[in-house]
Amino acid sequence: MNLLKECIVCPRKCGINRYKKKGICGATNRIKLAYYSLHMWEEPVLSGTKGSGTIFFSNCNLKCIYCQNKKISIEGYGKYISQKKLVDIMLELQSKGAHNINLVTPTHYIPQIASVLQKIKHKELKIPVVYNTSSYENVGSLMLMNNLVDIYLADLKYFDESLAMNYSKCSDYFEIATMAIDEMFRQVGRFIINDEGLLVKGLIVRVLILPGHVDDAKKVIKYLYKTFGDDIIISIMSQYTPVNVCIYSNLNRKINSQEYSEVIDYAVSLGIKNAFIQDGDSAQESFIPDFDSKIIV
Repeated sequence: MNLLKECIVCPRKCGINRYKKKGICGATNRIKLAYYSLHMWEEPVLSGTKGSGTIFFSNCNLKCIYCQNKKISIEGYGKYISQKKLVDIMLELQSKGAHNINLVTPTHYIPQIASVLQKIKHKELKIPVVYNTSSYENVGSLMLMNNLVDIYLADLKYFDESLAMNYSKCSDYFEIATMAIDEMFRQVGRFIINDEGLLVKGLIVRVLILPGHVDDAKKVIKYLYKTFGDDIIISIMSQYTPVNVCIYSNLNRKINSQEYSEVIDYAVSLGIKNAFIQDGDSAQESFIPDFDSKIIV
């Protein structure tokens, strides 16, 4: 079955023939990349000492109004490449010492990525594959990545569906994302960290605290710990950076130290042991790649 002819790759299920026109995500049938590099600003178990081999795919099936990567996710910045070129990029990053291949916002290209990985995984490509996602995923599509992805780096953005609708234009985010995260965990199981302190298998779920929404972040963290216990790593992020002027005034500021401390204290009170936290300097634009600095050819 060709999922792109009547596209149902993501939960939008827009039914567009992506060989003829763009879907809601903005993607055609061709892979489009914005940037790739060794990236030092992921969680320490991913970046290590040499960097995570990040590959930023253009376009996105979510429409987050505060997106830091709006240039590629919404405006579609990037260049079309062949599957062979994607293979070359992965192997180039591996040759440069990347600890892993980190596929950033890959959802709408799952069929093409699966095809690429089936050819090189455990052959030329020896390092772990990270699937870095908003979690707004179809379980059926994610199943194509079974045995091809070693590490899922997943967001759980909202508990409250009204926030999901207001900020990301999807009313069913929590329901869809939690089913997707269940499938991710089914595929990779409890996390494994090697002797070098690097994650080689498992699930990290990121919780980005949004200004004014401490209570929602707490609900997300409680759900994750109740569901997965200490079998996953929770990454509690303070790095929200207002880069787009927003109609919601709370989103036009960074979170403050009191908000972040309140969430961390809550996680501690639950008994969470496996978590990453960020320092107060994390909310800065240095986390946002310069998408013009690497030309895809």
